[in-house]
Amino acid sequence: MSTPSTSHAASGGADTGATTPAGGIPATGLPPGLMTVGEMAERVALSHRTVRYYDDEGLLPARRSPGNYRLYGEDALAKMLTIRRLKPLGFTLDEMREVLALLDAVSSSTAGDDPDRAERLERLVELEADVRRRRDKLVEQLAGADELLASLRPLLP
Repeated sequence: MSTPSTSHAASGGADTGATTPAGGIPATGLPPGLMTVGEMAERVALSHRTVRYYDDEGLLPARRSPGNYRLYGEDALAKMLTIRRLKPLGFTLDEMREVLALLDAVSSSTAGDDPDRAERLERLVELEADVRRRRDKLVEQLAGADELLASLRPLLP
């Protein structure tokens, strides 16, 4: 983790030539409940570059500080954690967008005020089945990797 001052552009903000204190946190402080790219990356155990990538692709809701820093709330954190779970299962960016939109729609609606709720719940059931199929495929691949490791052991000194 870098502790020296870094350029504003390297931390995900505008390239103004300004520097930030150690950790890349803007000197002006953050509004309550918001985090920088670096804090988001640390919380989801991914790189700054990965967080910025998904932000640039429109999958994360980001706000901008007066200094043009990307700032994320708990809603973006929840989405990034979901993305981190979808990626190893082989979901494409477009599929991730659909999943995130579906999860948003299901969680924000209530049974009485959403005429599309039944369709969304059906899509949620289909998503669960898809995730199970993809998980099962990963389990098979892991078993194959275990078999390969076992075949290598006798060959090792």
